[in-house]
Amino acid sequence: MTNNRRSFIKQAAVLTGAFSATSLFNQAHAEVWKSAERKVAHLTPQQVATDEDFWAEIQRAYTVSPNIINLNNGGVSPSPLVVQQAVERYNQLTNEGPSYFMWRILDQGREPLREKLALLAGALPEEIAINRNSTEALNTIIYGLPLKSSDEVIGARLDYPHMVQAYRARATREGIVYKQLTFDFPIENDEQIVKAYEDAITSKTKLIHVTHIVNYVGQIMPVRKICDMAKSHGIEVIVDGAHSFGLLDFKIPDLNCDYFGTSLHKFLSAPIGSGMMWIKKEKISKVFPLLCDDNPQGADIRKFENLGTRSFPIEQGIGEAVNFQMAIGSKRKEERIRYLKNYWATKVQHLPKVKLHTSLKPEYSCAICGVSVDGVTPAQLDAALFNQYKIHQVSIVFENVSCVRITPHVYTTLADLDKLVKAITEIAGKAT
Repeated sequence: MTNNRRSFIKQAAVLTGAFSATSLFNQAHAEVWKSAERKVAHLTPQQVATDEDFWAEIQRAYTVSPNIINLNNGGVSPSPLVVQQAVERYNQLTNEGPSYFMWRILDQGREPLREKLALLAGALPEEIAINRNSTEALNTIIYGLPLKSSDEVIGARLDYPHMVQAYRARATREGIVYKQLTFDFPIENDEQIVKAYEDAITSKTKLIHVTHIVNYVGQIMPVRKICDMAKSHGIEVIVDGAHSFGLLDFKIPDLNCDYFGTSLHKFLSAPIGSGMMWIKKEKISKVFPLLCDDNPQGADIRKFENLGTRSFPIEQGIGEAVNFQMAIGSKRKEERIRYLKNYWATKVQHLPKVKLHTSLKPEYSCAICGVSVDGVTPAQLDAALFNQYKIHQVSIVFENVSCVRITPHVYTTLADLDKLVKAITEIAGKAT
């Protein structure tokens, strides 16, 4: 075979990549996973959530360290091995001739990827932009909307700081009015939350910003109800879906929002440094891109992707993560991770001195749960869990939240969570 022929075959394989019969996922998992899936096909997602044989196959696809128990998947989730291998494969190819393989080969793979992400999101491909994280997606929208002095935006004190800071910057520079609501979570009443947003509306309100899953304590917000209420007042809604996309089983348009941003390196387990932005098609032209474009008021979603030189290997590695997600099934995944959260949380919730900061009702939480121990600061609990038990999580002291955040993922085992329960029990038993 000639070198030119080999080069052509290599390039063709890259372009079809994750969405071909020869994808790394299909090579590594298709046969075994199909067999596992057949065994649970008759079960509901809730029943599959407790089938340890099925989830053992998923767990084996990850390469997590045996030296720590990682329960901070709400920060960044690890990628399965096939996603890591895809990034390595594309990185090696890129370095064979960067300007050629990046711009003439890998750059052509964005459109198939856009279509696959749109399928997962239940959206039109022309509404999906691929970028690096939730901050980039949401800041692009926040800075790009044509707000003017005295226009009001309603958010919440527990929205993610990078979004809060963006609104405050616009308030300083342009005089918009940024109002923040305070919630004491957990709240198990949708109407209470919706009413808080509605009561803050005035004739000058142009925008509501809602965090789908509050990252500090895992509260699931009633986004659809908030959006419906906002629409009745002629107000647009931005949804921060950093912790919901790839975790909850939903389609973005069903939220009835106008704008949505997410990080794909959280629960989708895509390569670290990958994100996605969705804008309702008829809204695209009104949003200016954060970076340069020759037609900033155009209706092409691609105007938001002018990032200059970026990591094409990371971008193309997203495709294998999408394959992984679809093979599991979004509803099965949601129910499994909720089951894992409830598994440990229900075992410690009645222990003396232990307090949960998250509802255990399925409509109000999924993966994330906050926990504290009376007489032990979050920093002390964090240190004890890691230093004594090698359990990695994150302590949070912010606004009215003071706890340790625990976040399992599909690769988390029940044995890992049993160790967490043992650790919390022992720490609480020694607390004074």
